[in-house]
Amino acid sequence: MATIEKINESQANHVIATQEGQFADVKAIEITPGKLTRTISAFANSDGGELYIGISESEDTAKTHFWRGFLDPEAANAHLNTFEQYFPLGVDYQYEFLQCDAVPGLVLHVTVNKTQGIVQASNGTPYIRRGAQNLPVMGNEALRRLEFSKGVVSFESYVTDAPAETVIASPVLAAFLTEMVPTAHAEPWLRKQRLLRDGRPTVAGVLLFAEEPQAILPKRCGIKVYRYKTRDADGFRDALAFDPKTVEGCLIDQIKEAVRLTTEITERSPQLGEGSLEEFKYPNETLHEIITNAVIHRDYSIADDVHIRIFDNRIEVKSPGRLPAHITANNILNERFARNGAVVRLLNKFPNAPNKDVGEGLKTAFAAMYNFGLKAPGITEEENAVVVIINHEPLASPEEAIMEYLETHDTIKTQEAREVAHVRDNQLVSVFARMVRKRLIEKVPETRTRGTAYRKLNPQTTEGDKAVVSISKPEALASMGYMADAIMKYLETHGTIKNADAREVAGVQPHRMQAAFQLMVRKGLIEKVPGTRTRGTEYRKL
Repeated sequence: MATIEKINESQANHVIATQEGQFADVKAIEITPGKLTRTISAFANSDGGELYIGISESEDTAKTHFWRGFLDPEAANAHLNTFEQYFPLGVDYQYEFLQCDAVPGLVLHVTVNKTQGIVQASNGTPYIRRGAQNLPVMGNEALRRLEFSKGVVSFESYVTDAPAETVIASPVLAAFLTEMVPTAHAEPWLRKQRLLRDGRPTVAGVLLFAEEPQAILPKRCGIKVYRYKTRDADGFRDALAFDPKTVEGCLIDQIKEAVRLTTEITERSPQLGEGSLEEFKYPNETLHEIITNAVIHRDYSIADDVHIRIFDNRIEVKSPGRLPAHITANNILNERFARNGAVVRLLNKFPNAPNKDVGEGLKTAFAAMYNFGLKAPGITEEENAVVVIINHEPLASPEEAIMEYLETHDTIKTQEAREVAHVRDNQLVSVFARMVRKRLIEKVPETRTRGTAYRKLNPQTTEGDKAVVSISKPEALASMGYMADAIMKYLETHGTIKNADAREVAGVQPHRMQAAFQLMVRKGLIEKVPGTRTRGTEYRKL
């Protein structure tokens, strides 16, 4: 049963300003329920998202969004009955009506979480979300690709063409079995573990125990390490310090060598600090856990290697394959799902296992960065890869941390502020009070005690205490924060922008401006101008 939630004008304004994209969509009440199931299927099979039904668009060139909801809950029965049939109310799907006294009707708000399995629309076809589009998954090959991506099927269980002796006679397996209790013989043990089937080793068996898995699975199981002498958002050939180094061997050897090599390259590459050269060190636990995670949780069906790119101000670890099942960048520290269950389980049985604390690796990596005085790594998803960015950036002040959080969230409560700012509750009271006095934030009306929430002050969308309810698309820039907003406004009247220009219009330090450029490139807002590099690097609107 969908409940009715009362919201104020400011919150209604936020709903109206929602932009159609990867994580959100708005539709008029006239759109048929069957067509809307494609959007829900696409969100469920991709990254999750929110759908607002009851937001119309003007027919003029301004394409202004306005609120025009259902007259009453019964008017939405056709939608709810269809949704309940294909997407039952529960953990993965939530439905509620939004009501605001300032605007007519009820908007049906559908929240869709990323699901563990593949979800079909009412026409029997699964969809995926790419930007603001719902793309049908057509054909066996595309469906299998989606199964691999979501972890419904794991490539690790596929049988290879390699002879059984590749793993049976492997010294890696021999050394491993000497540590087993009780001691086991190679072939029976491999069969018992389902690593040897029909006389052939599986992908997992090859990865774990073959001396040279890359000879059997070319371009699917190596690690490439690059060193770029630049802070640019993208590496380029002229900035390479040396030819990329390739790390091969069985998984446990790859992980150990990749961590050693990354540490060595990083520590022998001092950077210019306050008038002198300084060593840029990263916590060993962070490098170890993130590289291990990239290797054991990658999608081995994709013909690509893990890529470790070492820049002057950060390290990027790119792992082939999207996050599996219900895992997202937001819940990855608290949820578990192993795409490659056999790899994770058996690698854990090696002496000095790289994944000794199963399920806790990324938490360890993040905690190590905080203890080292550095900001937490960032996690982003590309079309067929996950990228972890380890920035060498000192921890922000509590005020900066809260403002950064509010760049991508509407409100912040004490518990959330405590996590992002790393301060205690009694200190947060003073922090919030200072920020209110400085008119950086304001308390959300009608919130109190433990539920007290704060939001950014936005003079452009408020007039006194009354919110402006109608916002046109050009004015409703996606929530990327004030830096992205300043850059996009600059590019409206200029063809390109350089780092120095961006720092001037946004009023921030160089390292924060570079981080903003990186994020905007990944979000598809801007691109680097070809042929520009180092201090002359320029960006332009896509």
